[in-house]
Amino acid sequence: MNFTLPEDLRDMQATVRDFMLGVVEPRAREIEDTNQVPPELMRGAAELGLFGLSIPEEYGGVGLGALGRCAVYEAMGQGHMGFGGVISAHASIGTSGLVKLGNEEQKQHFLPRMASGECIAGFAITEPSSGSDAANIRTKAERRGDVYVLNGTKHYISNAPIAGLLTVIAVTDPSRGTRGMSAFLVEPQGTPGVTIGKIDEKMGQKGALSAEVMFEDAEIPAANLLGPEHLGYREALGILTNGRVGIAARSTGAMQRLLDLSVAHAKTREQFGQPIAEFQAVQFMLAEMEVAIQTSRLLWQKVAWMVDEGQDVRRMASVAKLHATEMLSQVADKAVQVAGGMGYMKDSPVERYYRDQRLLRIYEGTSEIQKLIIARDVLA
Repeated sequence: MNFTLPEDLRDMQATVRDFMLGVVEPRAREIEDTNQVPPELMRGAAELGLFGLSIPEEYGGVGLGALGRCAVYEAMGQGHMGFGGVISAHASIGTSGLVKLGNEEQKQHFLPRMASGECIAGFAITEPSSGSDAANIRTKAERRGDVYVLNGTKHYISNAPIAGLLTVIAVTDPSRGTRGMSAFLVEPQGTPGVTIGKIDEKMGQKGALSAEVMFEDAEIPAANLLGPEHLGYREALGILTNGRVGIAARSTGAMQRLLDLSVAHAKTREQFGQPIAEFQAVQFMLAEMEVAIQTSRLLWQKVAWMVDEGQDVRRMASVAKLHATEMLSQVADKAVQVAGGMGYMKDSPVERYYRDQRLLRIYEGTSEIQKLIIARDVLA
């Protein structure tokens, strides 16, 4: 088994890491204060191809497989997590459904603009009554001639305030339960009956905007049905499953950044006449961080490889996400402890990571849902 990434992926990973640490991080305070990603940073991401990571080259994308995308996501995790959240929501669950299920006309129409960053994408499945219980979706889509009429509400939808395209899961045949759901390509800007609510005020992940999306007799062209009718729920689960390995990779990158910050602080901060790195209590925390990073990295690499090999990753994607996000929570806590009072201050990136990482144990499947998926598969 060879765990060395190909040279081209290592080069791209290094380039993205340099961009995150050298270009994005110096603007972190601005992003936090304004809750906006500066346009020039979005342009920089576009120039690096970050919006087209999963889009095939023939449509203007980079066309990376799961291993390549996750290598980039790990590098992105070492910078501002809100900025990384915008990119990953677009390049992962916002894009993968169209790449997998879209017909040629749909791909030609949307993917080039998505790859360039002109059209930001999102994925709309969560509703007030259906978070972890995705089968309880209430948004309905009724076929009327050459359009589908959508009614319902989605909430906490990542990228909704800036999205040019949303993949929306709606019920097309209530009598069939989860087998009666379909996926639609919806252009929220300028479509009558589609309203984007106010921007959510979140604990962390500033700049990664989310909001409610409301449909009131919104007419969506039948040509915007994504894939066969009634296939939406099954495909939605597949999109979420494959997206989880990306979250594991981003979490690994965040842990690496927190360890690097903690090591630098421990070597320079003195107490009782010596650097705190000399204290065994601090050394133990640093060692535990390193164990968390190495195990999480091995997991995302394995699952990404499985995705590229076409294997069923339902269980292992949940293993990777559960482990990496739970470990990140512990690493962030240790990083605050190593930094002491400084780690609790707003000017510290450690404080920001501590807030930002909490969301990763909730979205795209809570830790509890991951445990259910793993346990049911083990017991099958």
